[in-house]
Amino acid sequence: MVEGTIPAALDRAADRFAGLEALVDGEVRLTYAELARRVRQAARFFEGHERVALCSPNTWHWVVAGLGALYAGATLVPVNTRFTARETLDILDRARVSALAITGAFLGTDRLADLGPARPGTVLRIPVEGVEDPVDGVTEWDALADLDGDFVSPARPGDISDILFTSGTTGRSKGAMSSHRQALSVAEAWAECGGLTENDRYLVLNPFFHTFGYKAGILAAVLRGAAILPQRTFDVRETLRLIETERVSVLPGAPTIYQVLLDAPERADHDLSSLRLAVTGAAPVPVPLVERMRSELGFDAVLTAYGLTEAVVATMSRPEDDAELVSNFSGRATAGFEVKLGENDEVLLRGPNVMLGYLDDPGATAKAVDAEGWLHTGDVGVLNERGYLKIVDRIKDMYVCGGFNVYPAEVEQVLGRLEGVAEAAVIGVPDERLGEVGKAFVRLRPGADLSTEDILTYCERELANYKLPRFVDVVAELPRTLSGKVLKRVLREENG
Repeated sequence: MVEGTIPAALDRAADRFAGLEALVDGEVRLTYAELARRVRQAARFFEGHERVALCSPNTWHWVVAGLGALYAGATLVPVNTRFTARETLDILDRARVSALAITGAFLGTDRLADLGPARPGTVLRIPVEGVEDPVDGVTEWDALADLDGDFVSPARPGDISDILFTSGTTGRSKGAMSSHRQALSVAEAWAECGGLTENDRYLVLNPFFHTFGYKAGILAAVLRGAAILPQRTFDVRETLRLIETERVSVLPGAPTIYQVLLDAPERADHDLSSLRLAVTGAAPVPVPLVERMRSELGFDAVLTAYGLTEAVVATMSRPEDDAELVSNFSGRATAGFEVKLGENDEVLLRGPNVMLGYLDDPGATAKAVDAEGWLHTGDVGVLNERGYLKIVDRIKDMYVCGGFNVYPAEVEQVLGRLEGVAEAAVIGVPDERLGEVGKAFVRLRPGADLSTEDILTYCERELANYKLPRFVDVVAELPRTLSGKVLKRVLREENG
């Protein structure tokens, strides 16, 4: 086994923490030794595949299948479970995926069935909502138990461990590639800042398809021997129950998660004394929220962080930072990153953990990472005298809905395909629960007869739920510059 790889990290955890709980999900409780055995069985299934996609909610199956693909030497391609079939098939096609692990029925949708015959040739079905009818050519999860788990991983530190797709301001998603060495490095930096140990029990609310859930979640826990407790969807009652019964100590998430926990009427009925570490970001974190998280939820440390798919975790606060600093700044550099401000105070990052590049897109890679190795983030920031970073604006039009990045150009392109729509402009507007939600301004073609309900219904078919505009205004004209460009600044000022 070659050191510096995710498989080697798992094997080391299986040796050091063999009898400790590694994965707890309902009635499933796996020690690190048992987790490693299950992962090697999954690796046998994925053996010979270059790229493996995974589309499933946060369950123990995701951890086994994801680590199994990596153990097999394949590149892991996580797929957002909120994607429609159209969006999912686009990712599978562009990544040239040959094997797919996917849930069937989940939250009223059969994701496997929706893909139809366009799915890859090798498919492993993950049972999230019980036993389902057999499908020709699809392997059921229980078949993994019959596979030989004697497997030596061919992975090497410089191999591409994963491709994480993130939309760009042009509306075309881009696949950010990272190596095993990089994935482990950012996970270790996160674990170090948070003081993660084998005594921690980590409730992972952040989706595994996101860097926060996958690298700052699964990989960080494996490196330190912490127990992973996946929660497939956020439900405040279930979260409170798990914190109490499983003695959860680590609970990262978007600020809205903590606000909901604080406001829950049932909170007083639960023992939350095991909580010690919260890590948040992706939206403003008010000072009163930080203070209440410490005083009412009992967190010893509340940290904020800044990162993006192309760099994962670039800055992070430290346990000794006070509430004012945690609220107003996203910490200082970590994971070997340098941080500086470029033209227009754009945040620039450089270091060994900047992505390897975008999949099959050298033009976009060159635009994002300059000749000196600086990643141009598109965010406007401020650095204080101690090197702490504050994000103050976005050069891009991106907004954050419930902790997920939404790129208006992608939504605008989808709206533009609706018969009768001449053009559309989308902005983020404030929302008390989700931070920001989308508002679309749509100009119709002459003679078109579309209601706001028609437009929203169309979007529900074509877009993941966090990308859906919550409001639609049908307008006669859009504000423009003299050159004809839509003035989104005016739209934001009028709808802020």
